[in-house]
Amino acid sequence: MIEQRAGFVGLGLMGFPMAVNLLRKGWEVAGWNRSAAALHAFEEQGGQSCASLEELRSMPVIIFMLPDLPFIEETVEPLLESWRVEPPAPGTVILVMSSVSPAGVRTFGEAVHAASGGNAVVVDAPVSGGTKGAIDGSLAIMAGCEPDVFDRILPVLQAMGTTVRRMGPLGSGSLAKACNQLIVGTTTAALAEAAELAERSGMDVGALFEVLAGGLAGSRVLEQLGPRLAAKNYTPTGPAKFMRKDLGFVADAAEETAAVVPMASAGMELYGHLVAQGLGDQDLAVVRQAIANLSGARHTDSMAN
Repeated sequence: MIEQRAGFVGLGLMGFPMAVNLLRKGWEVAGWNRSAAALHAFEEQGGQSCASLEELRSMPVIIFMLPDLPFIEETVEPLLESWRVEPPAPGTVILVMSSVSPAGVRTFGEAVHAASGGNAVVVDAPVSGGTKGAIDGSLAIMAGCEPDVFDRILPVLQAMGTTVRRMGPLGSGSLAKACNQLIVGTTTAALAEAAELAERSGMDVGALFEVLAGGLAGSRVLEQLGPRLAAKNYTPTGPAKFMRKDLGFVADAAEETAAVVPMASAGMELYGHLVAQGLGDQDLAVVRQAIANLSGARHTDSMAN
């Protein structure tokens, strides 16, 4: 059983409520974030704030919730440098809960193992459930690590999520999240296409989604994103631009395993258009606007010809 003390790096839209849930479950949590405002808000919730990452060096588990692995690698370097001088306690865990490359996190694990003198291990445990799941503590968490490590960190994961599974060795959690994103990204895109097609035909999109929800097309994606797609509400709960990155991880894994992923390829192209249109910082539902823009461009081209 791991001590109920944790460091938390990245107090953003997802990280802040996740860290707060740890506090509510009785954990002692010290946070580090680039934004001083987020640290102040965290202190108001009962958390501790750190001026530097090195202050977390003695924590038994250090959680990272940053946009991507390169951000984590850059941010963690001062901590690793301190560990090269004085290794951490054996069994220290760096818990990567961001959506990252399965191959990249395995390489990161090797770097952390070397820098810590073999005393620290990396676990990849990305989450699904969005900001609502982060706030409610109902996230689905997919972990990649050895069984004994999973048993030790299970309490910290259960403090933030309700569906927690070990998927295999390091990198497996990230691959599971990539599969999740393949389904979420392409389903959202299909719903967006349906919404545009229905509205351009004079149909009420809300009524369409209500009927779909009662049949085989019903899904958690429709339940959560359907209202936003119908209302064209693109207020960010998570930036849409990250879907392009996540589908890229699917493509990388497919290349390693000789799998064919035509849906992921189509999704990468569509979300690439979304980013190129400058919509990447808005909610995932903004893929509907990206499709509308592509439809407008097609109409303009057909008129010109």
